[in-house]
Amino acid sequence: MEIMLFHSMYGLRPAVHAAAERLRAAGHQVHVPDLYEGQTAGTAEEGLAIRDRIGWDELVRRAVRAAALHSERGLVYAGLSLGAAFAQILATGDEKARGLLLLHGTYDVGEGPSLDGLPVRLHLADPDVYEPDDWLNSWYLAMERAGADVEVHRYRGAGHLYTDPDLPDHDEEAAEATWAAVLAYLEEL
Repeated sequence: MEIMLFHSMYGLRPAVHAAAERLRAAGHQVHVPDLYEGQTAGTAEEGLAIRDRIGWDELVRRAVRAAALHSERGLVYAGLSLGAAFAQILATGDEKARGLLLLHGTYDVGEGPSLDGLPVRLHLADPDVYEPDDWLNSWYLAMERAGADVEVHRYRGAGHLYTDPDLPDHDEEAAEATWAAVLAYLEEL
């Protein structure tokens, strides 16, 4: 499987490379574009400041450019937190998308995408301060109406970005359960 993995608001940090290596070790080809062009953050506030300095529209353009190099072959779009937004934007606009893997985040579904059975897997903390239940319910219903095959996995007590071992949110048990489910999902595709 060919996967386009987008980093979180912290930038292209070691945890993103480790995630890509884990997927590669399972036989997948993984691309990890650096939307922040070398900048990384040590805190959420620093990450949001980098995001805001670059600007949303420019980040989306960078994500589109990165995916355009590989999208003809049918990608699985994946993203961590903020990166999940870029993965979802690109997957919902790419009729050749083979799957959508969202870790720690979602994005507004908007009006009218037709996702014709697109396999979507969402993994996130329960609760998650960035993904409140009312938002998730609306997101889920909108994805279902668009025709996606959605499965949501919640991890009780984990912090928002629980798969990143370098952050205080890290939860090893939840992270390992997530990666096992992710590998099973990719195997099904």
